[in-house]
Amino acid sequence: MILTAYDWEEIAEEAKKVGVNAFLAKPLFRSKLYNVMLELISDRQQLEQSQATSLLGDNAAFSGQILLVEDNELNMEIAEEFFSRCGASVEKAWDGSEAVELVKARPDGYYAIIFMDIQMPKMDGYEATRQIRQLEQDEGRKRTPIVAMSANAFSEDVSKAYRAGMDDYITKPFGTVELLARIRTSLRHSSQSGSDSTIHTPVYHHGNLTLDFEKHLVTLNGEMVHLTQIEFKLLGLLAMNSGKVLTYSYIMEKIWGPYIDNNNQILRVNMANIRRKIEENPAAPEHVFTEIGIGYRMAECD
Repeated sequence: MILTAYDWEEIAEEAKKVGVNAFLAKPLFRSKLYNVMLELISDRQQLEQSQATSLLGDNAAFSGQILLVEDNELNMEIAEEFFSRCGASVEKAWDGSEAVELVKARPDGYYAIIFMDIQMPKMDGYEATRQIRQLEQDEGRKRTPIVAMSANAFSEDVSKAYRAGMDDYITKPFGTVELLARIRTSLRHSSQSGSDSTIHTPVYHHGNLTLDFEKHLVTLNGEMVHLTQIEFKLLGLLAMNSGKVLTYSYIMEKIWGPYIDNNNQILRVNMANIRRKIEENPAAPEHVFTEIGIGYRMAECD
């Protein structure tokens, strides 16, 4: 934010406290405005670079293979440039059907992560994800993290992405830091496969629900429950702290990392999906309870 005034020195400190980034003295001149904007852009780029380095840690580059599925040429070019700077090799697909064919043609575990646009011609991201998940199941392949990319952030869109088998959801336009955070989170979930280092109890059991952490297995009345990686991580975190109330912010930081924003919509969508899968009546839950305005609590282990 840029503040314009004839004399701003007396209010400078107060203005900074409310979020003003720079000052311009009146009368305005084009050259002054240009210089201030250039300085702000430079500062932002340096900040994002610093945050990106912090996110990646000592391994500022990674050698993973990324599949980028995007039908917009400009978006493809921008994302490809970013991933390349991080040291990743990028393969491109321009629609969902092409993405499915690439996955079929590559060996198991070839892609470290897939970034999938939602709205595309021929085959959209939802259907492409469903077909990739079916392929993994049929051929016994390792599950590849798939991150949805969309300009829509409505809860029904996010929920539809998770139901299709996607692991995370990022809204366009997205910044460098947010994108890096999603990469790191998805890869961490993939490598851990739900066996978080904080989990010490091999099995959680409550009523008709059982979680086997070592086998990465959830059953309800003896029948297998299919959860996404994020859903299993959420349920596992709650189960390991059964009987305790975990706040929204604590859960989001544990699952998505410290750089996730404060909007807990993504958490609510995931929890609603979990309840539909493990509760006989989601409106009257027996296993996972909402502490309104605070967070969630899981019933204590039997």
